[in-house]
Amino acid sequence: QVQLVESGGGLVQAGGSLRLSCAASRRTFSLYTMGWFRQAPGKEREFVAAIDWRGRNIEYTDSVKGRFTISRDNAKNTVYLQMNSLKPEDTSIYYCSTNMQVSGPAYRVAARYDYWGQGTQVTVSS
Repeated sequence: QVQLVESGGGLVQAGGSLRLSCAASRRTFSLYTMGWFRQAPGKEREFVAAIDWRGRNIEYTDSVKGRFTISRDNAKNTVYLQMNSLKPEDTSIYYCSTNMQVSGPAYRVAARYDYWGQGTQVTVSS
């Protein structure tokens, strides 16, 4: 069983920044894809960003390109999501995820992920 613990959420004004962190309880963290998804009230969970095991294949949803950056520190078993120029429409619960496929690509589909964190709330005020 893999445990994922997100942190770094909070309340920020539009145009501000936050950095989310996700710590994984997995000794072989460096071998697996990591993803970030978000879900707003009344909406489906949507893909935000993903990074493959080597950090070479990175994917973003169009609405966050140029504003968000995903990165990973395999020595710390942690993946990050740096969020800049935040907008009110970025308000959501943000979830960290990973899967059981060794050396896989940066999947954009939630069904490709097997483990999820509990989520961290991000609220952007206008």
